Order: sequence, then C-alpha cells, then structure tokens
Amino acid sequence: MNITSAQRHGKKVIHVVQHLAPGGLESLTLDLLSFANPCDQVLIVSLEGTKDESLKNWPRLQAFENQLVFLNKKSGVQLSLILTLIKAFKAVKPDVVHTHHIGPLLYAGYAARMAGVPVRIHTEHDAWHLEDKKHRRIQGMVLKAAKPTLVADASHVKEKLNACFSGSRSIVIKNGVDCTKFKPGSRQLARELFKLPENKIIIGSAGRLEHVKGHDLAIKALALLSKDTILVIAGEGSQRANLEILVEKLQLKGQVIFLGLVENMPRFYQSLDLFCLPSRFEGLPLSPLEAQACNIPAVVTNVGASAEVLCSHTGSLAKSNNVADLAQSLARSLANQSNRLPREFVVTNNNIHQMVKAYDELSMGELA
Repeated sequence: MNITSAQRHGKKVIHVVQHLAPGGLESLTLDLLSFANPCDQVLIVSLEGTKDESLKNWPRLQAFENQLVFLNKKSGVQLSLILTLIKAFKAVKPDVVHTHHIGPLLYAGYAARMAGVPVRIHTEHDAWHLEDKKHRRIQGMVLKAAKPTLVADASHVKEKLNACFSGSRSIVIKNGVDCTKFKPGSRQLARELFKLPENKIIIGSAGRLEHVKGHDLAIKALALLSKDTILVIAGEGSQRANLEILVEKLQLKGQVIFLGLVENMPRFYQSLDLFCLPSRFEGLPLSPLEAQACNIPAVVTNVGASAEVLCSHTGSLAKSNNVADLAQSLARSLANQSNRLPREFVVTNNNIHQMVKAYDELSMGELA
C-alpha cells in the first residue's frame, strides 16, 4: 500500500465482530469507529444478527447506523460466508480489515488475505477461551492461513498467545476509554437520576447478566456486608430471573437494585461509592476503567488481565469465585482513605486516544 497516498486520502477500514450487541469488545469497536481519522472510511461488519434487531436492543448503534453491516449468520460453521466476504472485500477494496475474536478471524481474516487486503489486524481480547484445545487448534491454523498482525489487548493475553502459538509475534495495545466522557460528576444528581437512596453506601456492577460475569458472587458477598450497603446492577441477560431468585433467597430485597440496560453509563458510575467486577473469566475489561475514570475506586476479581486495569492505590484485587474474599475486598476498599485518584491511573495508562493512535499507526505499517 502507498502509505503517503493513504495518509492523504484516508483509508478504508473494516472492523469485523461476531455479534454487535452490548459488551466491552463491541463498545471498544464503536470507539475505534468514533475516534477514527475523519479522512478514513470505517465500517463495522457483524457476522451475526440483523440491523433492525441490533438497533432495537442497543440504542447507541443508531448514531452509526450507516456504518454498520449485518450478515445474519446462523449458529454453527458456515464456510460459504468466507466466499461471501472474499467477494465483498474484492468489491469494496478495504485497506485494512481488523478482526476481533476467533469467529471473525476464521471468516473475515482468511477472506481478507484471499481478497488481497494489504493490512490485516487481529486483536485478541481475552485468553481464557484458548484453554479449550479445539479453539486453540483452530485459531492456530487460521492465524497461519490469514497471517494478520496479531495484537493482544493486555500483557497477560500476549503471554498466553506466545505460550499457545510458538513463533507468534504479537504486540500489546491496551484497551482505552474516553476520559472526556467518563469523568467525575455530581453523586447527588446521579443518584437522583436513577432514583437511588442518597444516604446509603452504593456498590455498582455492570455487564451482561450471564454466569461468566459473576453477579451472583457479588450478591452473595453483599449478604456479608453492612445492611447500609446496597448493590446496583446495570445490564441485562439470561441470568436476571435467577439472580432475582437469589436476592429473595438471601433476603436482600431492597438491597439489590436491577437497573436493566443503562445508556448513561457515566452517570451510573458517578452515583457509586465503589465499583465491583466479580467476573469468573475476563480479557481486559473496560467497565473498571470507565468507573475509575469517574474517580470511583474498583474491586475486580483476579481473572484474565483484570489486574492490569486496577489502580493499586485505591482498588482491590479479589480471589476469583470466592465470595468471602470478595466481601473482604469490598469492605477493605470502602474503608480505604487513600488520597490518590483512580482517574489519574486511567488517564495515564488507558486513554482512548492513545489506543486509537496506536491502531492507526499499525494500520499504516508503522508499528508492524
């Protein structure tokens, strides 16, 4: 590719995700679109789902409606989709195809190479799925076939990639958040917005209500804390009914509030005294970074690369899948009187502009 020409006229960049639904990886992809060079033409291709369904379930997508493509892939292997993508890439002639996670790598990464796309980037957003021998074998074969520039979003992920794929050469570009959007604000106004009590200690958690996110662990930990403490959960998912049953069983009704899908996440974080991510598995999560950018300290479980997003002066790292240790970590962080600001950690290490710049340089061949 003629770099000078691309810099002058902008690039055509296509991001490919599995399913464009609310989640950290997907939010990150939207940020890459939002903060891209204004001269670039950027699209996001979602292998699964339809536009109407996705816009309904995630209102944030409406601002990017004309830059989204949905292929409505059904479950299971669909090798014909590779041919579809090869034809599409040959017609559109993108300068860059950037895949996120194993499914998009399998279909779009290989298709991009066959279509002659000059720059192919694959970002690995977590490493826990590589514990599965089948996943590891498939990903190894596809990496050899697609030959993308391999990016890990955390040092932990890079170490796992190097261990699983001998000879793999990856670089680390850490996830970032928009520190102009996620910033400190009035706790009183935030609590008024969500109708939360002003005189309670509020711990918040955010994410898909799925087993992997460990909200049940946070609820059980709450039962071990002061009755003046409440847990507020932002998000939706298949486990909501089970979580509500657990709340009833532990007699915590009134101490656990489910907000559902929250669009104004900065205000959500601003309403909190402490943020908790009790996940059983993670890559490099965004929600603790967003909370800390709002100057809300965080407690995260020691899974994946979660430790890499934690301000060590204000937060606490809890043992995974351990209710007692999670409760102790929450109590310890609530009692912490550190004069350090967690926002300083995020601005220094995980600012969205640093991440976007690094990916832009990589797409121009400057970091490869």
